[in-house]
Amino acid sequence: MSAWNTEDMASALPDPVTPTAAPAQIASVAAKVNPQEAGWVTKVGYDYDTYNKSSKELLESQQGQLAGPAADDNEDAVGGLRQGDWAGNAAIYQWNDEYGDVGPEFPELEKQLFGAANHTRSGIKFEKIDMIDVFQEGSERIKPIQDFKDAGLHPVMLRNTQLAGYLKPTPIQRYTLPAIFEGKDLIACAQTGSGKTAAFLIPILSKLMGKAKKLCAPRPNPATFEPGVSTGVRAEPLVLIVAPTRELATQIFDEARRFCYRTMFRPCAVYGGGPIAEQIAHLQKGCDLLIGTPGRLVDFINRPHLLTLKRLKYMVIDEADEMVQSDWENELKQIMSGGDQEEGNITYLMFSATFPKICRELAEQHLAHNHARIRVGRAGSTHDNIKQDVIYAEAHAKRQCLLDLLMSMPPARTIIFVNSKRTADEIDDFLFNLNFPCTSIHGDRTQREREDSLRAFRKGKSPVLIATGVSARGLDIHNVMHVINYDLPSPQYGGIQEYIHRIGRTGRIGNLGLATSFYNSRDSDLAEMLVKVMLETRQVIPDFLHEYIPEGFTADGEGDISKLQFEPEEDEEELADNGGGWGNDNAAAADPWGAPNIPEVVAPGGWGAHPDAAPAVPLASGGWGAAQPAEPAPQPTPVAQPPQPTSQWGAAAPIQPPAGQWGTPAPPAQVSPQPTSSWGPPPAAMRVPQVHVQPPQPTAPLASGWGGQAAPQTQLPPANNGWSTPAPPPQAAPQPKAAPPTNSWSAPAADSWASSGGGGW
Repeated sequence: MSAWNTEDMASALPDPVTPTAAPAQIASVAAKVNPQEAGWVTKVGYDYDTYNKSSKELLESQQGQLAGPAADDNEDAVGGLRQGDWAGNAAIYQWNDEYGDVGPEFPELEKQLFGAANHTRSGIKFEKIDMIDVFQEGSERIKPIQDFKDAGLHPVMLRNTQLAGYLKPTPIQRYTLPAIFEGKDLIACAQTGSGKTAAFLIPILSKLMGKAKKLCAPRPNPATFEPGVSTGVRAEPLVLIVAPTRELATQIFDEARRFCYRTMFRPCAVYGGGPIAEQIAHLQKGCDLLIGTPGRLVDFINRPHLLTLKRLKYMVIDEADEMVQSDWENELKQIMSGGDQEEGNITYLMFSATFPKICRELAEQHLAHNHARIRVGRAGSTHDNIKQDVIYAEAHAKRQCLLDLLMSMPPARTIIFVNSKRTADEIDDFLFNLNFPCTSIHGDRTQREREDSLRAFRKGKSPVLIATGVSARGLDIHNVMHVINYDLPSPQYGGIQEYIHRIGRTGRIGNLGLATSFYNSRDSDLAEMLVKVMLETRQVIPDFLHEYIPEGFTADGEGDISKLQFEPEEDEEELADNGGGWGNDNAAAADPWGAPNIPEVVAPGGWGAHPDAAPAVPLASGGWGAAQPAEPAPQPTPVAQPPQPTSQWGAAAPIQPPAGQWGTPAPPAQVSPQPTSSWGPPPAAMRVPQVHVQPPQPTAPLASGWGGQAAPQTQLPPANNGWSTPAPPPQAAPQPKAAPPTNSWSAPAADSWASSGGGGW
């Protein structure tokens, strides 16, 4: 464990405080030490006094705090935001018309935006991220950059990247920056924690800065604007960024605030759950960079007096795979094509860790034909900077395992993932009652609770966060050292892709991280892919997963990674969808409905043709019928049966009493009073369409079948028109060798259903 610097995990927390007294009783007998004695900070309950204040009361209290000494309050602020503040109200750089092309520096705002505690910086293991292979797909080729200084960035933007701690571009940034500068539409598929947000914000803003005054819409001077007094304007953004979750939207907004520093671009965030009146007020001040969730964006698009997209130059879809899987498909289509934007003037950029088929369909509709496609590593993969441990824990023992794990590890920012909102609340209560400084977020929390919980987690006041997978999608929080999968995501909750997104909350941009997962027999459907993902990054496989290790690999992670077989790529799946089908000749083995059968193979159970049957006549493809439906065959009369040899596969079958053969006609006969067949009376109740056919020949002997007349050494040609259609008179001939039937449903056969020999039924 020392190789992963777990002894330094405490650096993710504030300075230790004086431990509090242990509770009178602790639920677990094994937990003999108070969490504070193990190094965890003192737990802090949620401030419901602030939460219950209205927006007006909250504003008045904040103005009163600003009037007096506010040193303690500033210590609690994260990125300039205090408890109860909305993320969309965070401080941004206010441009003044008196500025020239570049605005002056403001040290206090610069500290809020670029402080080391407020965002993730490149880690010490950046070289592992730097070694990931990048694949360019399609016909367009991009020449990558090796340094931000060589990218042609605006001087202000280059300075902002240095302030943000970006010293060297990540693999996705090396290709994305020149692609956007060349004006190409882009599909970028990269691992979580690889710097995708900066990959599109830096080049877009840098390219627009040179002509910002020409492109930006008229707006009131933010320095002199007074809400309720000054006249607002309609927002006309140049850049629109769509995110699937509210937390991700506010996170992108925080990143945009940094890169818009000292520029005249004004970022705004609109998302559900927040006060729409305050969001409207921000839009009326002018908006050049709009970040939002699909639902709230559609709401504003339907209010053309507040928002128009006619000036739009760039549209970015972040986490596109989650967007379409979260039932946002209709809203996304409306955003991409339902506004008043001019399609030919917009550059579309789609970013994601995975790229399913439905995302590609959207790309084909809106992106240019010559768009660039970049894939960093394998789609949906993770990297070596995350150490993955899997622990066997039955469902009833998970809480104790979680408690032991938290007490045995050095205290650090930890995210605990669960599959349901109820479990999130239960684990939150369980840990909080044991004096752990924890909080939780999920879809049933109000938006203010969710924002306050994340703010407490970022600050370190509540360094343990319990979350559902969807609510934490895309979160980028500084110094998250440990991710715990309390519940592994089953296919119902996203499967292996959700697992990769979860553990991607740690080990971001070259930093190290630890991911621990609780596994039991209920997670067996995930085991095979989980083992492959672990082998891909040379992880040690626990003994209870050894049976899922592919051939050629060892439990220590040794083996040829290139031979790992993951799920087929989307392009392969699309090609597979075109094969097979109803009566497709290329899918003989896959689809028996009208597809030709495999030669010389007898279907189990007697559905196929007997090996000694006469050559079959091809039927129309499409399944149950042949070219024409026919009437049911008349019921046969009992006939004397000559002795026959014992039936085997490949020998003549004994003659059985009643019923007509499927696809073989029967002569007029009477039903035997006591049939010997175990299959019961003939299927006379089956109804088929009535058509006019010639009556069968009463003297025609049949091949052995259900109630057919005996013909010991004679085989008849099959009927060519389906069920029970009369056949021409037979001709005695030596037994020919059977040919393969063309349709296993209606091919003639000696009666293998009632055979008394070995094999079959």
